[in-house]
Amino acid sequence: MSETQAPAVVEIENLSSGFRVAGRTSYVHRNLDLRIAQGELVSIVGGSGSGKTTLLRQMLGLERPMRGRVQVLGAPASELAAPGAASRVGMLFQHGALFSAFSVLENIAFPLRELRTLPADLVRDAALVKLQMVGLDPAQAHKMPADLSGGMVKRVALARALVMDPPLLLLDEPTAGLDPDSADAFCELLRELHRELGLTVVMVTHDLDTIFELSTRVAVLAEKKVITSGTPREVMVHPHPFIRDFFQGERGRRAQALLHDPAPGG
Repeated sequence: MSETQAPAVVEIENLSSGFRVAGRTSYVHRNLDLRIAQGELVSIVGGSGSGKTTLLRQMLGLERPMRGRVQVLGAPASELAAPGAASRVGMLFQHGALFSAFSVLENIAFPLRELRTLPADLVRDAALVKLQMVGLDPAQAHKMPADLSGGMVKRVALARALVMDPPLLLLDEPTAGLDPDSADAFCELLRELHRELGLTVVMVTHDLDTIFELSTRVAVLAEKKVITSGTPREVMVHPHPFIRDFFQGERGRRAQALLHDPAPGG
């Protein structure tokens, strides 16, 4: 599939990143290019050590590359560290990263409270709206993270990532640790929010069911760069050893079967 001509939300050009050991540079990425257009839901896949999470951190402006350009929402990613700028990007961390001493509502409201410019009742109301947006009842608002199931933790963390209404959402292994039913329900929630809010979503995941369920495009990291990108159907036939191994296991074959024989109405 050719990339859409919609405006770019993320533009990465000639990216090289790594670290120095004993006077030598060990590269994680080298001459990597990636463009993500407005409204896409792009899954980034790759083997262990391929730099998937590092790439997310560079999109957030938390790490700077050795060389190259990382542009997010029309500005250098490094500018996301400026006050207020980070509100334009929501981040869902792999294990939720909720504050254990805060209630559900306090966790969701935290980014708004940090602005110190909004009335407390407005912050509370906005957090409650996001709580319900992710499918949780207001009765859950005063629970503590320790009292939540894995699926509820993910939903609360997602509500917090969305509380500032960012146009770009980054997800690091969003269904990791969830049982199949909870993972399916979370995927359905993400698909609905992507559609209803007009979000651009970048997701790092190794879960094939999640990839095939959600992705409008898949970008494969190998050999320190993006070796191919396209729809799941296009990518999985690309001739590369990692792709063959990744997609041809039992779960990959099941996902392929779903592509060729979708459920009625799917």
